[in-house]
Amino acid sequence: MKNQHIGDIILDEEAIAAGVRHVAARLNQDFTDAVVITVVPGGILYTADLTRQLTFDVNMDYISCPHTPGDRNNSSTIVYHHNIEIQGRHVIIIDDAIESGGTMKRLVEFVAENYQPASISIAVLFVKPGRVDIPVKQYYAYEMENDDLLIGYGMPWDNKYRNRPNVAKLIK
Repeated sequence: MKNQHIGDIILDEEAIAAGVRHVAARLNQDFTDAVVITVVPGGILYTADLTRQLTFDVNMDYISCPHTPGDRNNSSTIVYHHNIEIQGRHVIIIDDAIESGGTMKRLVEFVAENYQPASISIAVLFVKPGRVDIPVKQYYAYEMENDDLLIGYGMPWDNKYRNRPNVAKLIK
């Protein structure tokens, strides 16, 4: 998968696996039961890796809100199928990363306002600096040093590169 858009590797497969183990260990300390809601499509790979390391009971559902990476003002429609009852339950929203945080903040507010869970937490592989404040507990392995555009491990550019096994800088 050679391409002129793939730059330096930021997180290789070993770093991703270590990050997944780190977040899973923290979640395993804090939960005995939860509903995991995956943000699709970006969170699919991370959810698959993370949930296989969780030692507590999980129910799984998914939510989507198409956006452009780094867009702080995403106003696209949120689609949540609500396959699992979450009222009064602990909910963990899983995605690949929190970049600007605008979309994740909207998703947290949407779930809280419409479904009254007992708690909402966020689990992602990494967060970027300068993100908006999201007032829920956040589980992540890495805090990036800058706001470079990144691709791979769920993150696309031009609807490609999600399936890369690592996270790389995007070269435009």
